[in-house]
Amino acid sequence: IDKEKDILGRVYEYFLGQFASAEGKRGGEFYTPRSIVRLLVEVLSPYENARVFDPACGSGGMFVQSNEFLKMHQKDPTKISFFGQENNQTTLKLCKMNLAIRGIIGQIEWGDTYYNDKFPDLRADFVLVNPPFNADWEPGRLSDRDPRIKFGTPPGSNANFLWIQHFIHHLSPNGMAGFVMANGALAVSGREGEIRKKIIEEELIDVIIACPPKLFYNVALPVSLWFVSKNKKNGRFRDRTGETLFIDARDTFEQISRKQVTFNPQQIKKIAGTVRACRGESGAGKYEDVAGFCKSATKEEIAKNGYVLTPGRYV
Repeated sequence: IDKEKDILGRVYEYFLGQFASAEGKRGGEFYTPRSIVRLLVEVLSPYENARVFDPACGSGGMFVQSNEFLKMHQKDPTKISFFGQENNQTTLKLCKMNLAIRGIIGQIEWGDTYYNDKFPDLRADFVLVNPPFNADWEPGRLSDRDPRIKFGTPPGSNANFLWIQHFIHHLSPNGMAGFVMANGALAVSGREGEIRKKIIEEELIDVIIACPPKLFYNVALPVSLWFVSKNKKNGRFRDRTGETLFIDARDTFEQISRKQVTFNPQQIKKIAGTVRACRGESGAGKYEDVAGFCKSATKEEIAKNGYVLTPGRYV
């Protein structure tokens, strides 16, 4: 029966992918390419009894891959709790179906994450998410006492730093977030730059990975992957206080069509392995900076660079 579920799940994912490709730009709203999700999950390494939260969950790919990760590591995939929020009702149905086909239980709520946080009290072990990029929003609709906007209110023209603060707010004391972000957020100045500076000063930025363009369906927009740790000395890995790992993976890809590239399994292993080595995980080998690819930078170096998080500046 598990095998049947698996085949059905793969067929469903295949059609989601085809549909996303045909939808062009809008396809990215409900489907994150599998290689990106796999890389996020590999770096975060979810464990049994964890709570995983995706506040822009689309068709549920983050939950499916977290579940797969536990299976691949001979852990019990039923021992993980999934919480999701999605604003588009059609996409919400795609997500519930995606989970049901695979026998995955999740609490998925419908609502606008900006103004109607359905999980105000949730503190997750992992936040795993691909939010909408550079979206308009209405700051006036938030209360001044909104607990999420701890580092400042972003401009109405761009919700990127509202999302980032939302993710941080929902982490447990030792939680980690992995998310996709438009590259603009790495270097934008003004009010958003001030918020980014505070987040860096607070020791929250753990790893930044620059991705190649054309990873998304019909969207050439280059993105980066951000990893935030609520506590860099939580004992799961070595103490990384005062350090951020930068990986420039813009040249690490496999071309799958004229319009699209992907990360193949070896490339995912190489990138995730670099993070593991840097965190001092056993069996991951010794970490070394590699010119043009990776660099573990100090908070002082980041401050010297005007709190810009573009990996190309450091590697």
